[in-house]
Amino acid sequence: MGSPPGSVSLDTLKRGLQSGLEVTWQLARILIPVYFIVTFFKHTPILEIVARLFAPLMGIFGLPGEAALVLVLGNFVNLYAAIGAIVSLSLSLKEITVLAIMLSFCHSLPVETALAKKIGLSAVNVIAVRVGLAVLSGIAFNFLL
Repeated sequence: MGSPPGSVSLDTLKRGLQSGLEVTWQLARILIPVYFIVTFFKHTPILEIVARLFAPLMGIFGLPGEAALVLVLGNFVNLYAAIGAIVSLSLSLKEITVLAIMLSFCHSLPVETALAKKIGLSAVNVIAVRVGLAVLSGIAFNFLL
Protein backbone atom coordinates (compact mmCIF):
# COMPACT_ATOMS: atom_id res chain seq x y z
CA MET A 1 0.00 0.00 0.00
CA GLY A 2 1.28 3.50 -0.91
CA SER A 3 1.57 6.70 1.06
CA PRO A 4 -1.60 8.45 2.19
CA PRO A 5 -2.92 11.16 -0.15
CA GLY A 6 -1.13 14.48 0.33
CA SER A 7 1.96 12.98 1.95
CA VAL A 8 5.41 13.43 0.48
CA SER A 9 7.86 10.57 0.29
CA LEU A 10 11.43 10.84 1.52
CA ASP A 11 12.65 10.15 -2.03
CA THR A 12 10.62 13.09 -3.36
CA LEU A 13 12.10 15.37 -0.70
CA LYS A 14 15.64 14.22 -1.57
CA ARG A 15 15.10 14.81 -5.29
CA GLY A 16 13.55 18.23 -4.62
CA LEU A 17 16.42 19.24 -2.36
CA GLN A 18 18.99 18.04 -4.90
CA SER A 19 17.27 19.95 -7.73
CA GLY A 20 17.05 23.07 -5.60
CA LEU A 21 20.74 22.90 -4.72
CA GLU A 22 21.70 22.40 -8.39
CA VAL A 23 19.70 25.45 -9.48
CA THR A 24 21.13 27.50 -6.61
CA TRP A 25 24.65 26.50 -7.68
CA GLN A 26 23.96 27.41 -11.32
CA LEU A 27 22.64 30.84 -10.35
CA ALA A 28 25.40 31.48 -7.81
CA ARG A 29 28.05 30.78 -10.47
CA ILE A 30 26.74 33.81 -12.37
CA LEU A 31 25.45 36.14 -9.66
CA ILE A 32 28.39 36.04 -7.25
CA PRO A 33 31.21 36.77 -9.74
CA VAL A 34 29.22 39.58 -11.38
CA TYR A 35 28.41 41.06 -7.97
CA PHE A 36 32.09 41.07 -6.98
CA ILE A 37 33.30 42.41 -10.34
CA VAL A 38 30.82 45.31 -10.31
CA THR A 39 31.60 46.00 -6.65
CA PHE A 40 35.30 46.06 -7.56
CA PHE A 41 34.54 48.48 -10.42
CA LYS A 42 32.75 50.76 -7.94
CA HIS A 43 36.05 51.18 -6.08
CA THR A 44 38.04 52.00 -9.21
CA PRO A 45 37.68 54.78 -11.78
CA ILE A 46 36.20 52.28 -14.27
CA LEU A 47 32.58 52.49 -13.11
CA GLU A 48 32.80 56.26 -12.79
CA ILE A 49 34.06 56.52 -16.37
CA VAL A 50 31.26 54.24 -17.63
CA ALA A 51 28.72 56.24 -15.63
CA ARG A 52 29.87 59.57 -17.06
CA LEU A 53 30.00 58.19 -20.60
CA PHE A 54 26.47 56.76 -20.51
CA ALA A 55 24.79 59.31 -18.22
CA PRO A 56 23.18 61.31 -21.08
CA LEU A 57 21.67 58.19 -22.68
CA MET A 58 20.57 56.61 -19.40
CA GLY A 59 19.05 59.93 -18.33
CA ILE A 60 16.32 59.41 -20.95
CA PHE A 61 15.10 56.51 -18.80
CA GLY A 62 15.65 58.28 -15.48
CA LEU A 63 18.62 56.03 -14.79
CA PRO A 64 22.17 56.80 -13.66
CA GLY A 65 24.99 56.16 -16.11
CA GLU A 66 26.15 53.00 -14.33
CA ALA A 67 22.79 51.38 -15.14
CA ALA A 68 24.18 50.91 -18.66
CA LEU A 69 26.28 48.10 -17.20
CA VAL A 70 23.09 46.33 -16.07
CA LEU A 71 21.54 46.63 -19.52
CA VAL A 72 24.69 45.41 -21.28
CA LEU A 73 25.00 42.39 -18.99
CA GLY A 74 21.30 41.61 -19.30
CA ASN A 75 21.33 41.87 -23.07
CA PHE A 76 24.58 40.10 -23.83
CA VAL A 77 24.96 37.62 -20.96
CA ASN A 78 21.63 36.92 -19.24
CA LEU A 79 19.15 38.20 -16.68
CA TYR A 80 21.05 36.66 -13.78
CA ALA A 81 24.16 38.67 -14.65
CA ALA A 82 21.99 41.79 -14.74
CA ILE A 83 20.56 40.92 -11.32
CA GLY A 84 24.07 40.51 -9.93
CA ALA A 85 24.93 43.99 -11.22
CA ILE A 86 21.70 45.52 -9.88
CA VAL A 87 22.38 44.14 -6.40
CA SER A 88 25.88 45.59 -6.32
CA LEU A 89 24.80 49.08 -7.42
CA SER A 90 22.96 51.57 -5.23
CA LEU A 91 19.78 52.00 -7.27
CA SER A 92 16.39 53.26 -6.18
CA LEU A 93 13.26 51.15 -6.37
CA LYS A 94 12.10 53.20 -9.37
CA GLU A 95 15.41 52.65 -11.18
CA ILE A 96 15.32 48.92 -10.52
CA THR A 97 11.73 48.77 -11.75
CA VAL A 98 12.54 50.63 -14.97
CA LEU A 99 15.52 48.32 -15.58
CA ALA A 100 13.43 45.22 -14.90
CA ILE A 101 10.73 46.33 -17.32
CA MET A 102 13.30 47.15 -20.01
CA LEU A 103 15.07 43.83 -19.51
CA SER A 104 11.77 41.93 -19.67
CA PHE A 105 11.52 42.98 -23.33
CA CYS A 106 15.18 42.88 -24.20
CA HIS A 107 17.49 40.30 -22.62
CA SER A 108 19.88 37.56 -23.75
CA LEU A 109 19.85 38.97 -27.28
CA PRO A 110 22.46 36.68 -28.87
CA VAL A 111 20.86 33.45 -27.65
CA GLU A 112 17.25 34.43 -28.20
CA THR A 113 17.93 35.99 -31.60
CA ALA A 114 19.66 32.77 -32.70
CA LEU A 115 16.60 30.82 -31.57
CA ALA A 116 14.29 33.20 -33.43
CA LYS A 117 16.36 32.76 -36.61
CA LYS A 118 16.03 28.98 -36.31
CA ILE A 119 12.26 29.28 -36.50
CA GLY A 120 12.47 31.55 -39.53
CA LEU A 121 12.23 35.06 -38.06
CA SER A 122 14.40 37.92 -39.23
CA ALA A 123 17.20 38.58 -36.74
CA VAL A 124 17.15 42.30 -37.56
CA ASN A 125 13.41 42.52 -36.97
CA VAL A 126 13.58 40.55 -33.71
CA ILE A 127 16.35 42.78 -32.35
CA ALA A 128 14.63 45.96 -33.55
CA VAL A 129 11.30 45.06 -31.95
CA ARG A 130 12.83 43.93 -28.66
CA VAL A 131 15.20 46.89 -28.32
CA GLY A 132 12.45 49.27 -29.46
CA LEU A 133 10.04 47.94 -26.84
CA ALA A 134 12.72 48.19 -24.17
CA VAL A 135 13.47 51.81 -25.09
CA LEU A 136 9.79 52.82 -25.29
CA SER A 137 8.94 51.08 -22.02
CA GLY A 138 11.95 52.65 -20.31
CA ILE A 139 10.90 56.14 -21.40
CA ALA A 140 7.23 55.54 -20.54
CA PHE A 141 7.86 54.08 -17.10
CA ASN A 142 10.37 56.79 -16.27
CA PHE A 143 7.48 59.26 -16.60
CA LEU A 144 4.80 57.02 -15.09
CA LEU A 145 6.64 56.03 -11.91
